[in-house]
Amino acid sequence: MPWLLRGDKVRASVDVADSPRLRARGLLGRDGIEGALLLTPARSVHTVGMRFAIDVAYCDADLVVLRTVRMAPHRLGRPCWHAHSVIEAEAGAFERWGIAPGVQLEVRQ
Repeated sequence: MPWLLRGDKVRASVDVADSPRLRARGLLGRDGIEGALLLTPARSVHTVGMRFAIDVAYCDADLVVLRTVRMAPHRLGRPCWHAHSVIEAEAGAFERWGIAPGVQLEVRQ
C-alpha cells in the first residue's frame, strides 16, 4: 500500500487514481475516507454528488503543494493550471498533517 509522506514522517495511506476510470470515480459513493486519494494527472476536481467535505491539495509534478482548499459537497473547484496532480482527504486532515502551500510531499510504497 502506498503512503503519503511529509519529510520523513508518514501522514496517511494513499489510494492512487491514475487511470481515467479511477479518476472519474474518485471519492464518489463513499461516506468518508481514511487516508488520502491521489488523482494524477489532474488540475481540477469537483464534489458534485459527494457526501462529505474534503481538503484538496493541488500539486506540481514533484508533489510540491501549490494551493490548498476545503470544498463542501456539491461544488465545482477552480482549476489550478500549474498543477499536475491533486490530493484529496476528509476535511480537517491537512491541518492535522501539516499540509499547506510550499510543502514537499512524497508517495512511497
